[in-house]
Amino acid sequence: MLEALRLEGPPRRVAIVTGGSRGLGREMARSLMLAGAEVCIAARTQDQLERTATFLTEISGREPLTVATDITSSSECNQLVEQTIEHFGHLDILVNNAGIGDGPGRGKAVWELADEDWLNGIAVNLNGTFFCTRAALKHMRSQKSGVILNIASGMGMRATPQSPTYAAAKAGVINFTQTVASAVVRDGIRVNCITPGLVEQQPAATEEEAEAIRKRGSYITARRLGQAWELGPLALFLCSDASSYVTGANYPIDGGGLAGGIAPTGHAPDEVEEASNG
Repeated sequence: MLEALRLEGPPRRVAIVTGGSRGLGREMARSLMLAGAEVCIAARTQDQLERTATFLTEISGREPLTVATDITSSSECNQLVEQTIEHFGHLDILVNNAGIGDGPGRGKAVWELADEDWLNGIAVNLNGTFFCTRAALKHMRSQKSGVILNIASGMGMRATPQSPTYAAAKAGVINFTQTVASAVVRDGIRVNCITPGLVEQQPAATEEEAEAIRKRGSYITARRLGQAWELGPLALFLCSDASSYVTGANYPIDGGGLAGGIAPTGHAPDEVEEASNG
């Protein structure tokens, strides 16, 4: 069973992780490299990529490829795949992680959204997944194997009036996952999706920030926010042969948030529990 989780081959698996310079992307890239994969990390900011590359090299003993990429550009997504194949010789895994939850339009009602708010949010959170997937499939279909892992959000599975563009885009990612999985299953390619809930992507900088994180976590069934590293093992499972019979699936990892329901603004769960028990 443990062997099925290994990515070291031969030949060693090759993976692209978009949004791989920080947060969830960095942790998923770390898990893949520790399991033996060669990894290309892609993001818009080169200095962040270089810092993460140093970190990954130190923990794995191998240096990742870095490719500065704006995933809203189809040509840059094509170039990302081409450079990865040129460098490593092939491509086995694509993790579509890049996105932005706090972009233009966040906090606006539907009727307040400007055209650019909507278009920019869809471009980053849905178009990029399509552009990278299309580029990768051209190679994966020819080799009759491959894994694509998309990262959505719990906001794509419930009403999210404070972020309609992001929610719509992530709902699109979930359906896109199922649609592509059905289209390429006979090519030996699996396509799945992870749907994170609220995740603490970096340590709190101050005690005030830590308290805000604890308070936010009290609204979740698990009574805490997730940690970025916790997505790594799930991503590894879905990218490895351990999940060889899994395709078109969506895996929430949210501390029971979707199952238990996230309370509306203003609800104080601890006070309500004390009152009901008293």
